Amino acid sequence: MKRDVGVWIDHRKAVVVCVNDGVEEIHSIVSDMEKHVRHSGGDAEDQQDHRFTNHLNEYYAKVISFLHDADSILILGPGEAKGEFEKRLRAESFGARIVGVETEDKMTDHQIVANVREHFLISAEGNQQNKKH
Repeated sequence: MKRDVGVWIDHRKAVVVCVNDGVEEIHSIVSDMEKHVRHSGGDAEDQQDHRFTNHLNEYYAKVISFLHDADSILILGPGEAKGEFEKRLRAESFGARIVGVETEDKMTDHQIVANVREHFLISAEGNQQNKKH
């Protein structure tokens, strides 16, 4: 059974869409983080940056917990988080499973599911075409 997973992610929320033989499961993970503003210098700002980084690492770990048995991973998102998450996945040996990283602005859960379903459907159709030749 092939398990495809799409992750829409920003620093505040992640939506994980798992597709198993055409059946979708949706999980939402909220980071509970305040918007982060980077400061220049100062111990208080360094501590705030450190707390932000630690919180972000915990958040990404929660999202990764849904990916362990994924065969293919599609990463979607509007900003920095998708690139940071991709880097984290590659560092944790998920790199070979990443099939795409796409910039997508704010989306509803239904739009995310449709986007993930369409991506993997097109990929599957492409694989079927390649097998016929």
